[in-house]
Amino acid sequence: MAGVTIKDVAERAGLSVATVSRALSGRGHVSETARTLSAQAARDLGYVASYNAASLASGRSKNVGLVVPWVNRWFFSTIIETASTVLAAAGYDVTLYYLGGGKRERGLVFSDFLLRKRVDGLLAVALELDDTERVDLLRVGTPVVCIGGVIPGVSTVSVDDFATARLATDHLVALGHRRIAHIGWEGAGDFALAATREDGYARALRDAGLEVVPELVALGDFTMQEGYSTAKRLLSDPRLRPTAISAASDELAIGAITAARDLGLDVPRDVSVVGIDGHDLGGVFGLTTVDQHVREQATQAADLLLRQLDDDSVDREPVHTELGLDLVIRSSTMAPRPDGPRTR
Repeated sequence: MAGVTIKDVAERAGLSVATVSRALSGRGHVSETARTLSAQAARDLGYVASYNAASLASGRSKNVGLVVPWVNRWFFSTIIETASTVLAAAGYDVTLYYLGGGKRERGLVFSDFLLRKRVDGLLAVALELDDTERVDLLRVGTPVVCIGGVIPGVSTVSVDDFATARLATDHLVALGHRRIAHIGWEGAGDFALAATREDGYARALRDAGLEVVPELVALGDFTMQEGYSTAKRLLSDPRLRPTAISAASDELAIGAITAARDLGLDVPRDVSVVGIDGHDLGGVFGLTTVDQHVREQATQAADLLLRQLDDDSVDREPVHTELGLDLVIRSSTMAPRPDGPRTR
C-alpha cells in the first residue's frame, strides 16, 4: 500500500501515534500487547519506518560505532559477531571502524568521524582511550562502552588479565612442571595487555619458588603463526626445551601445539601447553585454556551500551563490570615425564 503513514498504522492498531512510534522504534516503554498490535498493523499495511525521518525527529541515527584494532583475530571477530547480533536485535545498525593497528587511522576515527554525530553510541574494543579521545566523546554526549580495561569516566567490561596468565601458569606448576616457558606478545599495546599477562606468568613462578628464565620467555605477535615459529625455536634445542608452555593466547597455544607435533613431540607427554581465551578451536586441539568468556564480554558490553542509549540524562554514571575466569582442563596438559624431557 503506497503512502502508508504511521498514523494509518496507529488507526489500524487502535493505538495512539506516540504509542505506535515507541513500539516500532524499540525506544520507550510500551506494553507487550501494544508492541504486538503495532507490529501486526505495520505488517498488514506494508509500513516500513523511515529511519531518515526518525533520525530528524529524534536526533538519533539508530547506528552504533564499533571500533576495533584488528578484525582477523579470533577475539575481535567474536566480539564483532556477538555485539552486532545484540545491537541488531535492538534495531541498531552497526558501523565498523577498523583501525588497522595504525595511529593515523585511529586519529581520523576519534578526532573526525566519531565527533560528527554519525553514530548514537560507541563500543570500543581493546582500546585504551586517551584523555583527549575520552573528553571529546563525552563532550558531544556520545555514550561509550569499552571492552578491555578500566577507563576513568567510561563504562567498561573486562577481565583481570594478570589473573588469566597466573591461573594458566599455576595449573602447570600444580601438575609438577618446573621448566615453564612463556610465549607472549612483543609490544606494550593498549591496557598493557601483553606485559600484564607476562607479569601474571612470572608471579606464578616466583610464588612457587621458581626462577624466571629469560631464555624461556619468547615474545612476538599474537598469531598462530608466531606461536608456531616461537615454540619451534624453544622446542628444537633439547638443552633449552621446557616441559610446559604457558601461552598468552589460545592462538599462540594452538601454534605451539602444532610446532611440537611437527617436531615429533607428544603433547602433553613431552610438553604441556595451556592458553588463554576460550577459542572455538580449543576443543579440536584438546587445548587446556583459561576461558575469559569473550561472547559474554561482548553481550554485556552491548547491553550496557543499549541501556545508556535509553538513558537521556546528561550525566551517566560509568559502570565497570569484571567477568570471572574458568580454567578448562583438556588433554594438552599433564604432569611432566618422570624421566625428564625426551630428546631426539
